[in-house]
Amino acid sequence: MGEAKKLYIKTYGCQMNVYDSERMAEALGSSGYVSTDSPDDADMILLNTCHIREKAAEKVYSELGRFKGLKAARPDLKIGVAGCVAQAEGAEIMRRQPMVDLVVGPQSYHRLPEMEAKAGQGEKALDTDFPLEDKFEVLKQRPKASRGPTAFLTVQEGCDKFCAFCVVPYTRGAEVSRPAARVLDEARDLVERGVREITLLGQNVNAYHGPGPDGDDWSLARLIWALDKIDGLERIRFTTSHPNDMSDDLIAAHGECEKLMPYLHLPVQSGSDRILKRMNRSHTAESYIRLIERIRAARPDILISGDFIVGFPEETDQDFEDTMDLIRAVNYGQAFSFKYSTRPGTPAAERAQVDAAVADERLQRLQALITEQQRAIQDAMVGREVGVLFEKPGRMSGQMVGKSDYLHAVHVTDSRARAGEIHRVRILESGPNSLAGEVA
Repeated sequence: MGEAKKLYIKTYGCQMNVYDSERMAEALGSSGYVSTDSPDDADMILLNTCHIREKAAEKVYSELGRFKGLKAARPDLKIGVAGCVAQAEGAEIMRRQPMVDLVVGPQSYHRLPEMEAKAGQGEKALDTDFPLEDKFEVLKQRPKASRGPTAFLTVQEGCDKFCAFCVVPYTRGAEVSRPAARVLDEARDLVERGVREITLLGQNVNAYHGPGPDGDDWSLARLIWALDKIDGLERIRFTTSHPNDMSDDLIAAHGECEKLMPYLHLPVQSGSDRILKRMNRSHTAESYIRLIERIRAARPDILISGDFIVGFPEETDQDFEDTMDLIRAVNYGQAFSFKYSTRPGTPAAERAQVDAAVADERLQRLQALITEQQRAIQDAMVGREVGVLFEKPGRMSGQMVGKSDYLHAVHVTDSRARAGEIHRVRILESGPNSLAGEVA
């Protein structure tokens, strides 16, 4: 047997891209590739890209430029671009960067072995199709390597919402849900390889409506209850959700399913009804707040996370203050906030833009409020006992780190805490980005 070829993947963007990168590595494993953490000794470099931020394509071209020296020194080095920028840019990437050997969209990465073989013969390989075959089914016969205690599992892809700021419907396509039986098979396989916590992924994961083994369409809640029955799977999470798809059975599951963790990421984007309408979000600030109240009635200790876009086109001072009022009403344990940036081809990109300095000032104010709420909720954990799934050693000698039920990072110094184990931990201290505790 020849020496294994080395694959370096750099992943941009969300958890779904992390999952996709894992599957790309598995696909290329059949062609003799093993993963490496350095591009310097790689036989193939793959950039798995995200198109959600402004100038994403230009950042990819900049990153490719850094590999010119490697390519010049080693002409046999294969360089590829995958993900949403690949889907959007297609052949333009190869035109602007002739050293690129292959370009593959997010729906075609199961074809990477054939593309790699083509590139190995000196041909350019381009595939940005939306193929009819199920890429997940094609890749299900993957190497049975051991896994860490946590894993992502994509159950739904694409989006039919067409928010005015978002490129996902154009790069990932329409909403598609995987058959429940195939999701459950993959979950069981992950558990057999050491996984104890699974996060279900989707652009609108709570819109999941995959065909069930009984012939009915299953909701996300029904899928969660089926996952609940898998021995060895101790924790279930899901992300990212849309407020319009928080169904009654999913809300009830938060209060009744012990394996479903008390953490919910539910983006609202703005607290202004006028801006929400311009975003094509199809919900109001009031309906969102009432929804949060229903969820908290089902699970009073749930930690709510959200997303906010500041400086959306035409946002006024009053629109921004409405957003601040919503944040005060909800009280977030965590949130991701961004200054609006144009996404080419989306409706909002053509509208009057908010002055950059105004948007910067608003973002700083919003983030200060979110930080205040986040710290208060984290500080309130001191003195409580929480479940912690330990994942890896910390930076200090004898230290182990993991995530609490509420997704807080927690570290302890205790020989009883081992990777893959769940312990009750008494929280002793709240730091800037983590909690310190002792095994109870």
